[in-house]
Amino acid sequence: MTTSIVENFGDGTYTVAFDEDRIYTTLTACGEDVECWLDDILRIHRRRLNRLVVGLDVEWRPATYYSGPGPVAVLQICVGRRCLIFQILHADYVPDDLFDFLADDRFTFVGVGIQDDTLGKPGLRNTGLQGLVWEVLGLWPEKPQHVRVSAWDSPRLTLEQMKYACADAFASFEVGRSLYYDYG
Repeated sequence: MTTSIVENFGDGTYTVAFDEDRIYTTLTACGEDVECWLDDILRIHRRRLNRLVVGLDVEWRPATYYSGPGPVAVLQICVGRRCLIFQILHADYVPDDLFDFLADDRFTFVGVGIQDDTLGKPGLRNTGLQGLVWEVLGLWPEKPQHVRVSAWDSPRLTLEQMKYACADAFASFEVGRSLYYDYG
């Protein structure tokens, strides 16, 4: 399964193709952009907020032998066909709206390592994202090693990093949606 950029709108927004799906993606380090993205999500999904599935993933500043694990560099959130890639390490500010969104107990957050609950499928408990996507969706996502271990703390992500980040968040969303509605 391939991931590609279909459109680059030149303002930090892209359309990313993930298999047959098109994901409208916002890449930003601006807190105001995050607030606008969250407002759009809450408006678009206002009738189903109590059953909203949210794909969630993070990328870390690369660890070094001396410093150990780095802080979160990029936060990825995906709801439906909309993805936010927030370069939180370089953010001008982190909006309170983001904390409120992440703390909202009406939403079901899905991502590898977020929670042990696999909705009655204990065999999936220790499976990575690539394995979950294969097991649940029957798709094998591209996860190039050179992108996975790249400099996620860079002020300007590459297009490869952006595609990777979008694909991970969207895959988490799709796995969660499938499990939630099939087994939840």
